[in-house]
Amino acid sequence: MPPSRGPNPSERLLADDEPPAFEIYGADARSPYVIACDHASRRIPRALGLLGVPESELERHIAWDIGVAELGRKLADKLDAWLILQNYSRLVIDCNRRPERPDSSPAQSEDTPIPGNFELSREAAALRAREIFEPYHARIEAELDARAARGAPAIMILLHTFTPVFRGVERRWHAGVLYHRDARLAEPLLAALRREAGFEIGDNQPYAATALSDYGIVEHAERHGLVHAELEVRQDLVSDLEGQAAWAERLARLIASSARELGF
Repeated sequence: MPPSRGPNPSERLLADDEPPAFEIYGADARSPYVIACDHASRRIPRALGLLGVPESELERHIAWDIGVAELGRKLADKLDAWLILQNYSRLVIDCNRRPERPDSSPAQSEDTPIPGNFELSREAAALRAREIFEPYHARIEAELDARAARGAPAIMILLHTFTPVFRGVERRWHAGVLYHRDARLAEPLLAALRREAGFEIGDNQPYAATALSDYGIVEHAERHGLVHAELEVRQDLVSDLEGQAAWAERLARLIASSARELGF
């Protein structure tokens, strides 16, 4: 299927009947926890067609974090947390990358070409950023600013899932705890997860958090000086309701106990 040429850059990307850039879950939550799911959906704006990618490829991890939306909602319920879910595929624009980076709207993901992102014009890229990336991150900032203004604490959890097999290589980790410059929450949470029997937990694995790869950690958590951690859970463990419930319970329990160690 040929890729859609997309909207004229002077026009809107998202139609009136399409979902907004984000969904808020637990708007009235009372705990300190703020959870962000950058890759919660595989949806593509109608104006972009399927980006020239077969439908079967859009069901894979290259398009979204499989299971993360359901896991996020269950975790938010357990923690009485405020949760934001980004509503469009990372192939349209990756909300955990800076928009100026070449992997913001990748021309290839893993071994799959993304024709709708070939030679993306500056104007077309800016339109995606304006209608998806910017509203999503502005809403996170608004929540953090509102909490700061009323003197309410915030603990940020950046939630992701990862594929069990990447380019033919199996990942042995069941989950990973990621951090950059600030490991206040990551260290006790990593230790707590490693005390759970039967699990192998990665320390900045299967990905290492960096200023280039993790927009949310740097621009929200670190810039505000927030206690935080980024969590990765293997997708085959949260692909069904039973797994999602089990991991939500486990993460909620260990996040809360780790936060208590820090005085929250």
